[in-house]
Amino acid sequence: MVLQRLQKVIAEAGIASRRGAEKIIQEGRVTVDGNVVTKLGTKVDTFSNITVDGEPIERESLHTYLFYKPRGVVSTVKDDKGRKTVVDFFKDVPYRLYPIGRLDYDTSGLLLMTNDGELANLMMHPRNKVAKVYVAKIEGQLTPEEIKKLSSGVEIDHRKSSRAKVKVVRTDKKKKFQIVQLTIHEGHYHQVKRMFKAVGHKVIKLSRERYSFLTLESLVSGKYRELSHAEVDRLKHVD
Repeated sequence: MVLQRLQKVIAEAGIASRRGAEKIIQEGRVTVDGNVVTKLGTKVDTFSNITVDGEPIERESLHTYLFYKPRGVVSTVKDDKGRKTVVDFFKDVPYRLYPIGRLDYDTSGLLLMTNDGELANLMMHPRNKVAKVYVAKIEGQLTPEEIKKLSSGVEIDHRKSSRAKVKVVRTDKKKKFQIVQLTIHEGHYHQVKRMFKAVGHKVIKLSRERYSFLTLESLVSGKYRELSHAEVDRLKHVD
């Protein structure tokens, strides 16, 4: 008999990420063989009768998609304000997908959608410093000193951000705005916007252009493509 942690079984069934599965368990929404289980780390036989919100879970084949998220879309499965979510773009996909991490409502760009809980957990874990490349249109222009501050890390909410790679792509002739490429390895709330704010610049427009080795090449806004097995395997072994 093979035993696995309950949250791992739920994540692999495509219900939620590992972290999301833990929350579901703690909320008392999971039963195993008819008994409510709220203790994290509980080990179960994967052939046990496991339900979430009264519905038996079924193992799905694992799939991950690279999605070009448009602006004005929420990076959640559901939205209590009735706004369009990233899941709405995958109505023809027969799997229960959820986003790996988030992009702000008004931020466009590369977002991974998956039902692979192991991959989601791996990508979002702080120790796995996945490189994320953003292109921002900011008010004004960065000074050499401000670039140096961003490169070495700026203070946000009494903590210092990690080092960033800064590249000025284009400066408006009238110096009203600047296009800047920023590479970071964190994913905190409003991370990029707050970093620029810390050095005195407002972000007018923001897009994520790269996630690890993945880019938006050949995609247009609102479209997606499925990652190959080789790409998923490479993600799981990114240094």
